[in-house]
Amino acid sequence: MDIFAKCYEPSLATELQEKGVYPYFRALQSRQDVEVMMEGKRRIMLGSNNYLGLTTDPEVIEAGVRTMEQYGTGCSGSRFLNGTLQLHLELEEALAGFLRKEEVITFGTGFQSNVGIISALVGRHDYVICDRENHASIYAGCQMSYGKMLRYRHSDMEDLEKQLRRVPEQNGALIVTDGVFSMGGDIAKLPEICALAEKYGARVMVDDAHGLGVLGEGGRGTASYFGLEDKVDVYMGTFSKSLASLGGYMAASKEVTEYVRHASRPFIFSASIPPANCATALAALRKLEAHPELPERLRELSLYARKGFTERGLKIRESALHAPTPIIPIYTYETMRTLDAAQKIYERGVYVNPTLPPATPEGEALLRTSYMATHTEALLDEAMDIMAEVLLHEQ
Repeated sequence: MDIFAKCYEPSLATELQEKGVYPYFRALQSRQDVEVMMEGKRRIMLGSNNYLGLTTDPEVIEAGVRTMEQYGTGCSGSRFLNGTLQLHLELEEALAGFLRKEEVITFGTGFQSNVGIISALVGRHDYVICDRENHASIYAGCQMSYGKMLRYRHSDMEDLEKQLRRVPEQNGALIVTDGVFSMGGDIAKLPEICALAEKYGARVMVDDAHGLGVLGEGGRGTASYFGLEDKVDVYMGTFSKSLASLGGYMAASKEVTEYVRHASRPFIFSASIPPANCATALAALRKLEAHPELPERLRELSLYARKGFTERGLKIRESALHAPTPIIPIYTYETMRTLDAAQKIYERGVYVNPTLPPATPEGEALLRTSYMATHTEALLDEAMDIMAEVLLHEQ
């Protein structure tokens, strides 16, 4: 049998393209901003993870341009060998200070970070315990590790405790959870998770990709939001969201960081973050440190949007209804209805992300909207009016 046979079979993607509701790979023709040019037309952007709006900040852009001129376009090697710049060390030191952890190491992407951290820490006789709605990169890290993965129902602490009881006393256990869940916008029950970890002798890792720059004191993330910075053993995060660049990181104790630095295959055998990406992430971090009002403005706008959608009669996922995060899912339920709505909203000038099974449970498809600190209330009202018109009157 030809291994390519599957490539020629009918697919959902082909079906959606033929029906004119295929929502993916739309091309931007402008900067990632609150308004973009996409496929020849102005669109209000409600589908970006550029939470602080720093992708267009002049100082962040200048840092990238200046650094590319100084260091060139890439490092052409791994951090182990020729790929460590002084700039990498400066970024790691600055981020460790901001997050109040002993050390940080950086990876090429956020996805690579989760894969690299989990596969290094979870050994052959260890257990890794995951929330069912964790990001795909967490699952990839679990699959690449030699340990046993257990899953618990989303934010169900009774089920988490049930899974912890399955871990033999002589084996190690790592609980891994998103801080802010990327589809639902709800926040992990971190106080309960940390209490259970302490009870059963487990360690805690938080994927704060959507928490950094969003929650906590000055945007320090989910652990800071709950006052649990000394209870979370490992932070993971990305530069591709609030820090307007590309790359990822792990923050932990010196001993854990040093171990991962020498045991993580995705870290050892990958090229380091290019100079310009490193510089823009550092510049964005400095901007966040200097402007703690940015996360506050983001929260204000997120609450404004939640209130606006509710007043217009649109149903927000209950677990995210009062969460102070910039991710607001609007229920549309059925797959084809969701795709049709996303297409109509797009044609009227608003970009949102349709989210379909298996990323959601069957029958719970939704439109994922997300916000930036640089949005205005007027732009949000314009976008929400368009969405309400489509979802309430044209569906």
